[in-house]
Amino acid sequence: MTTYKGINGFAVQSVATDPSPLDEGQVWYNNASYAFKLASVTTAGTWASGGNLSTARNRLGGAGTQTAGLAFGGAVPGTITTAATEEYDGTSWSPGGNLGTSRYGVSGTGTQTAALAFGGGQGGPTTNSTELYNGTSWTSPPAILNTERVDMGEAGNQTASLGFGGYASTGRTTATESWNGSTWTNVNSMNTARNNLASCGTQTAALGYGGALPGSSSTDTEAWNGTSWTTVTSMGTARRGGAGFGIQTAAVAAGGNTNLTGPSVTGITEIYNGSTWSANPNSLSTARGNGVAGTGTQASGLVFGGFLATQASAATEEWTGPGTAQTQTITTS
Repeated sequence: MTTYKGINGFAVQSVATDPSPLDEGQVWYNNASYAFKLASVTTAGTWASGGNLSTARNRLGGAGTQTAGLAFGGAVPGTITTAATEEYDGTSWSPGGNLGTSRYGVSGTGTQTAALAFGGGQGGPTTNSTELYNGTSWTSPPAILNTERVDMGEAGNQTASLGFGGYASTGRTTATESWNGSTWTNVNSMNTARNNLASCGTQTAALGYGGALPGSSSTDTEAWNGTSWTTVTSMGTARRGGAGFGIQTAAVAAGGNTNLTGPSVTGITEIYNGSTWSANPNSLSTARGNGVAGTGTQASGLVFGGFLATQASAATEEWTGPGTAQTQTITTS
């Protein structure tokens, strides 16, 4: 009789917990759940529900990873802005240290224990405030943005970031600024002025996509090479206020508002491979826009907050990208 060991040269392991990381085709027996399991590769990206934010909000900042996320600031029901910070452990959110400056439309980069927050609004005036998070509390360095603005794109980490686009006192802007850990410096501007754009990447390889134009939402995508912006392939669905995460050559766009005004929220998800955007067959379970936050990679991301048709959202969703190994239980039925 042919056995698994006879075919593969080794026996199926019996373990109390599922192995991590997974390798495609890996088989094991989980003796705690009494089930045979298999690591298979996803053919399309999938969304799964995570723990809700304690404070429902939109136009919030985000940083970190799927299992160590950070949410801060935003607009909340009944008030204009919040300074609340929350930390995600892969299952649930817990309170962190409050921002020094309460604001919405704030941009964020970095990790849960080393984050950067900059820009935003306070119910009228925009701010150029910059704050640093150490995993416990926020502090304000002397440096501030050269151009005060709200709802801009961002890329990078706490010591090397890029802020671009957004809405300034003079209207939508193309202004781009580079952060070196202590000061902001004006660098070459974007090609298209817009706010509420999604973004991802690093200080020297960033991607900005979508956003609000005069009278419409945008499909425009621009890539930054450390010196200048280049217009590249557009998204399939025009949107503003959507979430973005990943890197310049492996990005994700999720959610957003398809019209410039009104509750036209969507859950549509698109994937970028460095050349073209493609529609993912699975959309966000909770369609939302107007500043939904996103963080993580194309393989493992996190989306949280945002605005539904009539109210702010606390919903969190975890993304598993295509080509990622995931656990399946082997059944005989």
